[in-house]
Amino acid sequence: MAKGVCCSTPLPLVLALVLATAAITSSAQDSSQLSLGYYSKACPTAEQIVRTEMECAVKANPRNAAFLIRLHFHDCFVQGCDGSVLLDDTATLIGEKQADQNVNSLQGFELVDKIKEKLEAECPGVVSCADLLAIAARDATILVGGPYWDVPVGRLDSKTASLDQANSDIPTPQQGLATLITKFSAKGLSPTDMVALVGSHTIGMSRCVNFRDRIYGDFQLTSKSEASAQVYLSKLKETCPTDGGDDHVSPMDYTSPTVFDNAFFETLIQGTGLLNSDQEMYSSLLGFETSHIVEKYWADSVSFFKDFSDSMVRMGNITNPAGGEVRKNCRFANA
Repeated sequence: MAKGVCCSTPLPLVLALVLATAAITSSAQDSSQLSLGYYSKACPTAEQIVRTEMECAVKANPRNAAFLIRLHFHDCFVQGCDGSVLLDDTATLIGEKQADQNVNSLQGFELVDKIKEKLEAECPGVVSCADLLAIAARDATILVGGPYWDVPVGRLDSKTASLDQANSDIPTPQQGLATLITKFSAKGLSPTDMVALVGSHTIGMSRCVNFRDRIYGDFQLTSKSEASAQVYLSKLKETCPTDGGDDHVSPMDYTSPTVFDNAFFETLIQGTGLLNSDQEMYSSLLGFETSHIVEKYWADSVSFFKDFSDSMVRMGNITNPAGGEVRKNCRFANA
């Protein structure tokens, strides 16, 4: 596939006869089964296919970068990184798309469909939807100025989803620091992992319904009523009135909202973090575990990039022990 060619005709079918039965395999899985060379023989162009489509998508709409990073995060926090977040509701399966933190919020499903179609055309039944998300999240980060990391692959796609786990396990913008640390710890992730991963909010947008309590709550207290903060707060209140406008959005990093950098951490130090859950990492009385990490990342972007890369690998290595399959269509389990 030619580099930089967007949305072209379907890729040539190769390996089809050799790999035709791959999609029907199902087995248990642990993270030790992931490897960097998993597709080196079965689908050597897999990462290039994902990268080309992501380049097209981010060029067309820079917000696609944040969409794919968020999909990967919400996927990994429920049953492990198994593509369950992508499953549509059916007569026999209730998916996770209607979960409180997903409905009217997660985007990028059509882009996933497009990438999967290209992967299936090149290597039928080989590349899982879970791996697609992991690779796309890495490429999304790079394309808006963030760091590179090698993505271990070989994940399987779940045949099930869990709306209950999505509602209980995914962190929410209103939660306090102790709850957030507990939720990350339950996934094997440390406070450092948490602060690093939340740093992806540097390119994120948030809906008014998720930051209304914050701007009409303790925003003035944490920002110490600085003049510049008051101007910012007034703009936020125009975007997000006390009644209505739930779907209005505002960037979580108002300094450089389309660039993956460390400016987000400055907002926390200034006390102007948009989400309560973000500001808690610096301003909470329990912040002795996290406030110094926020300060380190603002002072040293190289340290932030390194820790973010490492934490994305750790999060991406959370697999579903129930195993699964390689879906032909990311929205539905194989028949």
